[in-house]
This record gives sequence, C-alpha cells and structure tokens, in this order.
Amino acid sequence: MITNCPQCRQTLRFSEAQRTKILQALEKLAPGKKLTIKCPHCQAAIKMDGKTNTKSSVADGSLQPPAPPDLDWLQTGRFEGEEKVEDVPMALVLFADTPQREKIVEAMKTVGYQVVMADTAEEAMERMRFVSFSCVALHSELEGNLADSAFHQYMRKMPMERRRYIFYILIGSSLYSLYDLEAMSLSANLVVGEKDLKYFDVILRKSIPAYEELFGPILEELATSGKR
Repeated sequence: MITNCPQCRQTLRFSEAQRTKILQALEKLAPGKKLTIKCPHCQAAIKMDGKTNTKSSVADGSLQPPAPPDLDWLQTGRFEGEEKVEDVPMALVLFADTPQREKIVEAMKTVGYQVVMADTAEEAMERMRFVSFSCVALHSELEGNLADSAFHQYMRKMPMERRRYIFYILIGSSLYSLYDLEAMSLSANLVVGEKDLKYFDVILRKSIPAYEELFGPILEELATSGKR
C-alpha cells in the first residue's frame, strides 16, 4: 500500500470526513467504474476502484496502486464518464497566442489542470463568471502596464471568499521567478519571469505544494464549516 501521490510523491493525508466520503463513493461504484480524486499537493488525478482500494486502506489514510486501465473502449471508441469526489481543477491562461503560451499550457497540464485560454481581459472575466478556476495565469504586459490592467484590478478587488481559492500567477519579462515578496506586493501567489518559462513545470511543482501546505489547513477548515 502507498501513502504518497504517484505523481509528486507527497504524503497523502485525509480527514475523517474525507475518508468517509471516499469510502462511501467507492462502495457505490458500479463494476468497471473508477473514482477520481485530486492530489492536494500537485493537483494530479488519483484513480481508485472498489477492488484495489478497500475500506481499510481508506481508513488508515493509505491507497493501493490502481489496477491497469481497462482498454476495451479503444476498440469501440466509446467510454463511460467517471464518478468523482472532486472535479478536475480548472486553470485560466490569459496570454497572447504565442509559443510561450503553449509552454505555459503544457506545463499546467502536466500538474493536472484542465486549461482554458483567453485572449483578452473581457473574455477572461466573462469566463470567470461561470467557471470556478483553481488557477489563473496572467501575462503582466498583456494590457500594457500591470497597474492599468483591467483583469489584474479585477483579481485584486475580488471578494476574499472567492479569491482565496485561486492560485494567481503573474508572468512577465521584468518579474523575478519565485520572488515571494514581489508576488505579495502585486497581490499574486506566484511571479514568473519570461526567461524562466522553460522551467515552468518545475516552478509549478515547487510552488503549488508550498501554497497547499501554507493555506491548505485553513481552506479545508472553511470547507468543513460550510463557508465555501
């Protein structure tokens, strides 16, 4: 049995409420279906089924490796949707259509995000009206100066009960990667210099677990109290 995420290797810990929820979902699974949860550290999907994930493994906070996937659907071209405890986390990228954007999108996909792209501030804000994004990345120079950016001001003025659940990333040519003081001064969770975008996946793997470790307990407590 394992106690670590297969993707990032971070330790997995479940509260009693989470264990009960997972156990109940597993018991309700139909044959052949799988349950998907996300790693709280790297956001990668962890798949379980009733056969390989028993009551005892959930109760003690450990997980067995999932069985090899059923590939029968390859021949038919059809597959059934999965039941989930949590949806795949969504990320919004507000960046001009350039090769740099492709690097950003690919890096986000490697850590488990489902990525949506926007070309303008208006489009991004409209998308955020209907989708709860876990991560938002903005090119700091997309609208000229960051101080004049309508989208950045939108993020800065967002009510905290919503903003605290969004990992906000600023990317720009004059920014210093992983400089927490600069990020804090700009009301962001992470800043990344354009020259370091080739390491963006590594930066995400370092910064997201640190963010989860810092804010995870309070977010979990708020969720348990029904304040989300």
